[in-house]
Amino acid sequence: MTLDYFYGQAGELFSFFRIPKALFQEQRFQDLSTDAKTLYGILLDRMSLSVKNEWFDKKGRVFIIFTIEDVKRTLRCADNKATRLLRELEEFGLIERKRRGQGKPCLVYVKNFSAESSKESVKNRDNDDSCGSKIACQDPVKSRGIKKKENKTEMNNTNPILSDESEKMKNRELLEEYFSRSLEMDLLLRLYPDDEDTLYQIVNLLVDTCATKRKTLRIAGDDKPAEVVRSRFMKLNADHIRFVLKCLAENSSPIRNMKQYLLASLYNAPTTMQLSYQNQTNHDLAMRRLTIKSQAPK
Repeated sequence: MTLDYFYGQAGELFSFFRIPKALFQEQRFQDLSTDAKTLYGILLDRMSLSVKNEWFDKKGRVFIIFTIEDVKRTLRCADNKATRLLRELEEFGLIERKRRGQGKPCLVYVKNFSAESSKESVKNRDNDDSCGSKIACQDPVKSRGIKKKENKTEMNNTNPILSDESEKMKNRELLEEYFSRSLEMDLLLRLYPDDEDTLYQIVNLLVDTCATKRKTLRIAGDDKPAEVVRSRFMKLNADHIRFVLKCLAENSSPIRNMKQYLLASLYNAPTTMQLSYQNQTNHDLAMRRLTIKSQAPK
């Protein structure tokens, strides 16, 4: 594949993720991985969408919703790496995750690590009487006119995307509330505190699958109609999730694709759970008969 060169302002046609230079230049971030720095830039980009949608908490702080599945999909990485990158950002104080329970995804607060230095810069600029300030104020009408035009163009370009994104988020929230109730997430989290991350990943996977617009979905190597998969997932309950967790705990072989493994386990859970419990019951009865027979007087 032969690519063309950039000419003039052609490079400005792209949209970009902005990663603060400080993450690469300051000593305190030298041990932060490059992938984590990239993820921070992606989370910063998502912040602008939250601001426009007025996603603020009671204290006026901006938050975003960016799940492990979102990280995997954006960075094209595995589950373990996505989890590690989020924890790495937390350890460096660059993000804060607030768990909401009931199967709802965490609220993610992207932290402003340069807030103090920014305040100092603003203070210095206010006290600066250099000619730079005069130049900036020479033609305020013209400057505002250009800015207004650019903002209008930007809004026209992004509004359809924002509208579609908002609709997707609302749909996700409804699905998250549904699975939170139907799977009795509060109960599962109390029963399996060590599997909290897995439980949230299962809910996110169910939501992603049921929210997809694809006509077919690959389950255990076969293409299934999306409506069939969605219908089966909507009928799952807490017992099915407990069975899936049990299968995960008993599995001794390495799982190469956790997402596909969970999809297949969740899809087959209603059938395999009954067969598994029946088989266990038959085994227990057979062992009991052997025990009674061996203890019987000859």
